[in-house]
Amino acid sequence: MSLPTARWLGRVDRDGGPIYLAILNALSAAIADGDLQAGERLPAQRAVAAQLGVDFTTVTRAYAAARARGLVEGAVGRGTFVRGAAAEDEAGLVDLSMNLPPPPLGLSLGRMLKETSRAVLDRTDPATLMAYHPGAGSLAQRAAGAAWLAPTLGEVDPDRMLVSPGAQTALAALFSMLMARGDALVVEPLTYPGVLALAAHLGLRLLPCPTDGEGVLPDALERLCAEHQPKAIYLIPTLQNPTATTMGLARRQDVVRVARAAQVPIVEDDAYGRLPQAPLPALASLAPEIVWHVATLSKALSPGLRTAFVAAPDAEAAQRLAQALRALSLMASPLTAAVATAWIREGAAEHLLAAIRAEAQARQALAREILPGAVGGPDGVHVWLDLPPGRDSGALRAGAAQRGLSLVTAEAFAAGPIERNGLRISLGGQARREVLAQALRAVAALTQ
Repeated sequence: MSLPTARWLGRVDRDGGPIYLAILNALSAAIADGDLQAGERLPAQRAVAAQLGVDFTTVTRAYAAARARGLVEGAVGRGTFVRGAAAEDEAGLVDLSMNLPPPPLGLSLGRMLKETSRAVLDRTDPATLMAYHPGAGSLAQRAAGAAWLAPTLGEVDPDRMLVSPGAQTALAALFSMLMARGDALVVEPLTYPGVLALAAHLGLRLLPCPTDGEGVLPDALERLCAEHQPKAIYLIPTLQNPTATTMGLARRQDVVRVARAAQVPIVEDDAYGRLPQAPLPALASLAPEIVWHVATLSKALSPGLRTAFVAAPDAEAAQRLAQALRALSLMASPLTAAVATAWIREGAAEHLLAAIRAEAQARQALAREILPGAVGGPDGVHVWLDLPPGRDSGALRAGAAQRGLSLVTAEAFAAGPIERNGLRISLGGQARREVLAQALRAVAALTQ
């Protein structure tokens, strides 16, 4: 049977009880894992019976049970199809506020995770895997991180690499190591809310640096460094969160020139750096001696991995950060770090990234069609939409909530007085493009 939608038949466990239940369970698992998508046609019941060598009525019973569970629906004369979620199934659940990578086009993340976890457990002593591990990651994990970041960083010695349980932990360790209460931190005027929370927690002074369509202005950055002697500069140079802008190469070179002359370290948050098909060189590749490069897998592969890689300026600096990380989190999760390492070493991470990028490109095209005023990179997972002057963002959020939409506005990202009002619209959270399209149309209506 050559139909792609027949692959799920390989999941049928003949030793798992009545055969009709085994067929039903295999079908249910394939839908849950994403191997079967809404609207796909299942193979004919007689073809299934022939392939499995079972009675036709057994398959009929399994398909009927799947229909009763709401997994499939039939169309007379056309066949049986995987049921799409009804509109009421997703009512009130359209979240455009949380930045997530979209479902990978043509791949099942659940199936990949199951297979890799099983392989890791098969080849590793569970007692060893689940024991305490080096806080900065094993050599294999750090080498995998260097390989993953090579397209943006170039070749990096694993001795400069560290593994962290997520970017937020890495940023907390870095700021606590580099800065003291009352010290100044340069940021973009609209920036990652996690850094705003860290600054408040650590008692840091935020210095918003003026920007244009490519990020911070070098002359303004130079003035801030001269007048306020900041202890660090925090930047998101690729697909900036929330404005979705990307620094060009010349601007990157100017920024590192200013930081180098002022002897102020840069903390480069490159959460989205691997998403572009042709990524620009990271700031850390242009000035490795002054840049701490933080790259999480949460925005490029999956938030559930809770794994980030940090490239330090040198091996000695890496050891200092390892001590700070250990004080905060002791270690990264051994199992998720092992899965991430396996995916990188075996090429699965690049395959998954390509599938996520393809879906992100499709969703960006959808956003450009419905919201032509939105700004977003062609491979990004979010767009920024400026609001008309004087628009009440609080009223907008309330109106969106009445339509079942969750939106996030400039207030959540502001490091100082809000000079640019707008929305960050996340494109990856919804499993189905049709639901995303409906939500974007609702945003278009609300912002007219």
